[in-house]
Amino acid sequence: MSRSKRDRSIPRRPLLWLAAALLFTLPPMFGSLAAWVPCLFLVTLAMKFWMEPKGYRLRFAPLKLILAALALGAIFFSYGSLKGIEPGVSLLVVLMSLKILEAHTAREFQVMVMMAWVLCLCGFFLSQDFAIALCLLVAFALLLAALVQFHRGSSPGVFWPPLGATCKLLVQAVPLVVLLFFLFPRINTGFRFDFRDVLSAASGFSDRLSPGSIASLANSSDIAFRAEFPESKSRPPGPMYWRGVVMWRCEGMEWRAPYTPASIAHSSSLGASSARRTEFARALPVQSRGGKAIRQRITLAPHGAHWMFALDRPFEEPPGTTLANGNYLWSVQPIRKPRRYEVVSSLESTGKELQPRERKAALELPKSISPAVRELAQSWTTQDSDPRATVNNALQFFRTHGFRYSLSPGEYKKNDLDQFLFHRRVGFCEHYAASFATLMRLAGIPARVVVGYLGGEYNDLGRFFLVRQADTHAWCEVWLPDSGWTRVDPTSIVAPGRASLDLNSFLDRRIASGEMETRRNAFVTQLARLAIFTNIRLAWETLNYEWDTRILGFDADVQEALLAAAGIASSGPFFAIAQILVVVAALLIIYTCWMQLRTRSRTDRVKALYERFCRKLTRLGVRRDPWEGPSDFSRRAAQLLPNESQRIQDISNTYIALRYSAKSATIVRDTFAKQVSAFAAHSR
Repeated sequence: MSRSKRDRSIPRRPLLWLAAALLFTLPPMFGSLAAWVPCLFLVTLAMKFWMEPKGYRLRFAPLKLILAALALGAIFFSYGSLKGIEPGVSLLVVLMSLKILEAHTAREFQVMVMMAWVLCLCGFFLSQDFAIALCLLVAFALLLAALVQFHRGSSPGVFWPPLGATCKLLVQAVPLVVLLFFLFPRINTGFRFDFRDVLSAASGFSDRLSPGSIASLANSSDIAFRAEFPESKSRPPGPMYWRGVVMWRCEGMEWRAPYTPASIAHSSSLGASSARRTEFARALPVQSRGGKAIRQRITLAPHGAHWMFALDRPFEEPPGTTLANGNYLWSVQPIRKPRRYEVVSSLESTGKELQPRERKAALELPKSISPAVRELAQSWTTQDSDPRATVNNALQFFRTHGFRYSLSPGEYKKNDLDQFLFHRRVGFCEHYAASFATLMRLAGIPARVVVGYLGGEYNDLGRFFLVRQADTHAWCEVWLPDSGWTRVDPTSIVAPGRASLDLNSFLDRRIASGEMETRRNAFVTQLARLAIFTNIRLAWETLNYEWDTRILGFDADVQEALLAAAGIASSGPFFAIAQILVVVAALLIIYTCWMQLRTRSRTDRVKALYERFCRKLTRLGVRRDPWEGPSDFSRRAAQLLPNESQRIQDISNTYIALRYSAKSATIVRDTFAKQVSAFAAHSR
């Protein structure tokens, strides 16, 4: 096909490969860009397949400029700026859409393929999730197939050869990619990057606890963090309270944490808790492990704030963090990328003295509390002055007065404490934690609210716990003279079993027992409970975890440790790059030599057999001249040896076919060897 003919239109098969590749670049766009951008992209792809057979295309230059200006204005209107990764990628997608409508030549097809590869890179800028990475890998492979199909032509019935050639190219590139991944110096601290602003509101976790702030996350499936226990193959016994932030400022139903938490000095020796009453122990889910420390390895999702999480309570802070007043972790830098750290926690309460300043902060109350609420708290103290008895009386109040646990308790305001305690009595964990802590302060017991996560889904395949945003939880801590700060979770009184399960499992159990109505279709619910779908989900979560930790988490520290274990000393990035270039060049030379030897081994055997044939003819009196080709030599030899003319002609024709054809089958080479051997034996 001549170039002028090819340039009049884009062949349909390569265009199909290109369209399939572009479809696989869409998933990161739908999750990150304005909805109209990927929709416009889809519409232009569909229009291209309608326009191309009819010879239509976007030709009018002023119309192109008008459309580009409108798109630029729409991008500015959607994002409020033309700066940033989302506006930049949106602009590239819009330009690609216009290019699809105007392209009609072979050269423009190749330009679209190059732009599509840039879109693959931009998709990785928008998201580095495992599913997105798979989509972009498929898009990359399909773009290769489009180029292979384009250069091979559109022969009818040819579908698999472009895929085969693409797979060969990718397989040959794998060793080089693996080498560069492990050895190329890391410029930043991690392989994962995010150019977008990460706001703390996106995580659902903040320094303010207000009615409904946690209940709104009950349906969120976003991942908060994943946790492993390196020294244990299973989960630790008892409920898992993941400590996040401690709130001291009380405003009734609303609590706040300090804006700048103060660091505390803590000793490595942990105080042991004294014996507790049996009834009180059931209400206080505090694990007594004899001071046993538990080590956790946590991979925290980015949220843009300073919160870090650990089992209640941490006593060894990871590098770059501080242990804030209240025994919770506070990162020095905002967490804008996934962070992996190890932390050690003790499941025992600390026994240090309560400082006067802390006691004052833990007893402060707002002025808006009503007399009825004050009388309720004082009624518990008049019965018994023991703080434990007061706590038990408060828990008994929640247990016996018809309080209910609900994901949709309705709207409360920060001054609606009377409404919650005496009238509606329906709430989520934040309602119970905030009201209980306020009541304890009214009773003269220092109290504070802790917000973090409760539970987590254990993955048997990957041996880690997956904690989602839906597992966000709030509980209370009270100061008891004989045991220090002690956890009290009033939600466990109203909703028994919540402390031992993640929220989704707890809700599924309540739905199965008829205590709650499901919002999902019954068939979908039963289908999701099948073992095969559960195993598939766990396997997928394990792959995501391995992708995050092994690939995206392969930072400079991990690389340095790996090179040190392999006996390769790090001598700086420039020296490492030079070493890599030398290794890559050596690998390319070895590959080239191997391909040449592979080709030569086939031709050399044929040539050796032919030279053997020529030597036999020389013994029969026919010598081949150095300038004489196989065809001319065979004609001359057949004339001089008429009895062997047919045998000579057959051997020469076979040699010519093997020597000069693009493909030579092994069977033909074996036949040629037998012919030469038979001729040699006959010539003797």
